[in-house]
Amino acid sequence: MQTSNSVMNRVIKGVYPASLSSWLFVAIGILATMYMQSDPSMGLIAKIQQHLPLSLHVSLSSQGQTMLSALVFSTLLWLSLILALRFCLKLLLSYHHWMFEQHGRVSNTTKVWVTLMSLFSRNKPLLYSYQTSLPHLPVPAIQDTLNRYLESVRPLLSDSEFQLKTNLAKDFELTLGHRLQRYLKLKALWATNYVSDWWEEYVYLRSRGPIMVNSNYYGMDFLYVTPTSVQAARAGNTITALMLYRRKVNREELTPSRVPGTVIPLCAAQCERMFNTIRTPGVETDELRHWQDSEFVAIYHKGRYFRLWVYRAGRLLSPREIEYQIQRILDDPSPPFPGEEKLGALTAGKRIPWAQMRQQFFSSGVNKKSLDAIEKAAFFITLDDEEQGMKGDDPAGNLDRYAKSLLHGKCYDRWFDKSFSIVIYKNGKNGLNAEHSWADAPTVAHLWEYTLATDAFQLGYTADGHCKGEVELSLPPPQRLVWEISPEVQAQVCSSLVVAQALADDVDCHVFPFRDFGKGCIKKCKISPDAFIQISLQLAYYRDRGGFCLTYEASMTRLFREGRTETVRSCSKESCDFVKALEGGKTEEECRRLFRQASEKHQNLYRMAMTGAGIDRHLFCLYVVSKYLGVDSPFLHERRNAALSHGERGYKGHERRRLCGDGGLSPPGHSRITGRGFLASCRSNNIRG
Repeated sequence: MQTSNSVMNRVIKGVYPASLSSWLFVAIGILATMYMQSDPSMGLIAKIQQHLPLSLHVSLSSQGQTMLSALVFSTLLWLSLILALRFCLKLLLSYHHWMFEQHGRVSNTTKVWVTLMSLFSRNKPLLYSYQTSLPHLPVPAIQDTLNRYLESVRPLLSDSEFQLKTNLAKDFELTLGHRLQRYLKLKALWATNYVSDWWEEYVYLRSRGPIMVNSNYYGMDFLYVTPTSVQAARAGNTITALMLYRRKVNREELTPSRVPGTVIPLCAAQCERMFNTIRTPGVETDELRHWQDSEFVAIYHKGRYFRLWVYRAGRLLSPREIEYQIQRILDDPSPPFPGEEKLGALTAGKRIPWAQMRQQFFSSGVNKKSLDAIEKAAFFITLDDEEQGMKGDDPAGNLDRYAKSLLHGKCYDRWFDKSFSIVIYKNGKNGLNAEHSWADAPTVAHLWEYTLATDAFQLGYTADGHCKGEVELSLPPPQRLVWEISPEVQAQVCSSLVVAQALADDVDCHVFPFRDFGKGCIKKCKISPDAFIQISLQLAYYRDRGGFCLTYEASMTRLFREGRTETVRSCSKESCDFVKALEGGKTEEECRRLFRQASEKHQNLYRMAMTGAGIDRHLFCLYVVSKYLGVDSPFLHERRNAALSHGERGYKGHERRRLCGDGGLSPPGHSRITGRGFLASCRSNNIRG
C-alpha cells in the first residue's frame, strides 16, 4: 500500500503545478481542434504518425493511427506546459521584493505577483510538491557582503580598529576574495544549495566535542496542563501521535509550511530525515544514517533497553495497546546487564572515544544487534523515574530543573545520537531532546506541536487517565536488548560520563513564563515583536556589561531549496544609538524615534538574511574554499580570531545566555544573545562554524 502511495505521489509531484486531470483537457482540446479540420500541431501529428511502429500500422486503421498520434502529441504538449509552468513558478518564488514593502504601500508589481501566486496555489500540493520549483540560494556579490560585514562591526570597534578591518577587507576583495568567489559560483551551478552540505558537515558533523548541550536542544510539554498522570498512558498517546505524524510525512499528506499569512512555500527537505535517523560517530566526522521505515521504537527504563514493536501485521497498535506494552516495561523487575545502565553516556561525551568503542566493541554479536535496534528505531523514548514540571511550592525552580532534565537528563539516560528522543516522566509530563544536524528547530517544533495537540485533543484519555481503545492480550512482550559490555567499554563509559557531567554542571538554565504582555501588545505599537525582543536584549546586555558585543540571531533561509539558517547580526549601529540615548537620558521623543529606526533596521537585516543576502554563511563558505585550496587570508584569519575573542565574552560557562524563541523549543543555537560570530568555534580542522 505504501509503495502504491509513493508511486502516485511521485507522479503528482512530477506534474505539479499542473494536475493529472489537466492532461485530459489538453487531449480533448487537441482532438476537438482536429475534428474541426484544423491541425494545431502544425504537421507534428503527421510526423509522429509516420514514425509509429510497423506493428501499429498493421493493427490500427488510419483513423486509429491519427488518434494515437494526436494523444502522443497531446502528452508531449502537456509535459512542455508543465515545464513552462514550473519555470514560471520558480521565477515567481524568486521574487522577494514584497518582503521589503511597507504595509499599505504595495507596488503594482507585487499586486500582480500576488495574483499569479494565488493562481498557482489553487491545486492542493503535497508536502514535497514545491521542492523542484524552489529557487537556489544565490551567491551574494563579494563587495556587498564585505560592506555589510563592515557595517555590522562598526559599532564595536574604535576608529583605528575599524580602519584596520576596512583595509583587510579591501585587500581580501582585490586579491584572494574574487578567486574564492569563482569557486563558490561554480559550486552554486551544480549544487542544490551551495551552503547546506558544508554547513551540515563542518558546523555539526565534524565537531568532535559532546553534542549534548552544545548542539542538542529540547522541547517542553504544556506548562499548565497535564492530560494524564499515568506514565504508560501518556507514553501510549505520545507514541501514537508521533507515528501518525510519520504516516502523514511518508504519504506527504502534510500541507507544505508557508511564510505566515502568505501562500509562499518553505522548503520541506528537513522533514525527510525526521524519523528512523541516527547520527553515527566517526573518528574524523560523524555520519547521518536514515532508514526508509521502522516498525519499532527503542525504550530506556531504569538502566535497561527495550525494543517495542508498534505495528503488528501492518497495523499500528492502538494507544491502549501501546500503553499496555509500556506498562509491561515499567513492571519488569529485571536488573540491567553489567555496564548497561550508563551506556548512553557514550553518546553524551566526546565523539572520538565513542567512535572507537563503537567500531571495536559494537560491530558484531549481540552488541551490534542491540545497537541496531536503537539506531534503526523510529525514535528513542526514555521512561524517566523522576517527576518534572512547573509544580509544587517552587514552580520557578521546578521549571528550571524540568528544562535541565530535558536538555541533558542524567547524562546517560538519553540517546543523544537519535534524531529526537522523547522523555516521559513518572507524573505524566513529557518533552523531547532533538539532535541538531539533520534539521533546525522549527521543523521539530511543528512535529511537537502536532504531537501535543493530537495527544490531548484528538486521542484523549478515559476518565481514569488511561488511553482509549481495546487491548489484544496476545501481543508479544517488548523485547529486552542484550549487551555484553567489556571492562574497556565500561571504563570509557565512566570517562564519557565525567566529561558530560562536567558540561551539564556548567549549564545555568533559567526558564520563566512571562505574562505581563505579549506580541499582541507589541504589534499594537506597530513594532516587530522580534525586533522588540532583540533590541531589549541589547539594552539588557549593555546595562549588565556596559558595552556591546557581536550578537547572533538565527534566521531561516527555507525560501530556497534545502535552506537552513543565516545569521542576523542584531547588534547594529541603530540599536546601539537607541540604547545609548536611553541610558544617556535623552528625551522620550528622541528615544522613540531611535527605537523605531532600530526596529526598522533589524527587520531589514532579518529580511535580507531570509532572502539570501546575509553575511556569515557566504563568508563561511569562502573560508571553507580557502581551506580546501590551502591558501590563507589575513582578513578571514583575523575575523576568526576576533570572533573567538568576542565569543568567549558572554558565552562561556555560566555566562551562557539562551532565549526560548522557537515555539517551546530551547535550542542552544537559536535566538540567543552571545558573542559568537562567524566561525566562532573553529576547533576541528579549523573549520567549525
